[in-house]
Amino acid sequence: MRFVIDGDGSPVKNEVIALGEAYNIPVVIVTSIDHYTNKIYPDFIEFIYVDKGSDSADYRIVKEVEDDDVIITQDYGLASLLLTKPVRVFHHSGQEYTTQTIDTLLNQRFIGSQMRKAGKKTKGPKAFTQKDKEIFIKKMENIIACKKQS
Repeated sequence: MRFVIDGDGSPVKNEVIALGEAYNIPVVIVTSIDHYTNKIYPDFIEFIYVDKGSDSADYRIVKEVEDDDVIITQDYGLASLLLTKPVRVFHHSGQEYTTQTIDTLLNQRFIGSQMRKAGKKTKGPKAFTQKDKEIFIKKMENIIACKKQS
C-alpha cells in the first residue's frame, strides 16, 4: 500500500505525509513541474514531476498506481479512470469515490460547466477547514487499520 497524491492544489499533502511517516507507508506525490521544490523530504516520499498541462498529472497517476494504493484527488475525471483498477480513490474530504457515486459527480461537474459557459454563476467549493482535515485523517487511519488487519 502507498498513498498517491494528485499534488496540484491538494490541501492534505502535509497530513498524508504525516500519516505515511507515522504508519511507515510510502507517499508518492505527482505534481506539475510548476510546483517543483528543492525542499528535502524523507526517503519514504517520492515526487514525480510532470509537464504543464491540465491532464499530465492525471495520466501519470493512472500509469503509476499499483494494486492496493490509496489515491487522493479532487479530480472526478481522474477518479473515474482509477475506479477500474484495484485501488481505492478518495477526495481530500475523506469521501471515497465509488462506481455508484462517480456518475452523479461527473454529471454535476458537466452541468456546472454548462451553466458557467452560459454565463451563470455557480458556487465554488466551501473553504477547507481544520475540521475537514481531521475528518480526512480519521478516514485514512481507518483505512490503514483495515489494511493491517487483512
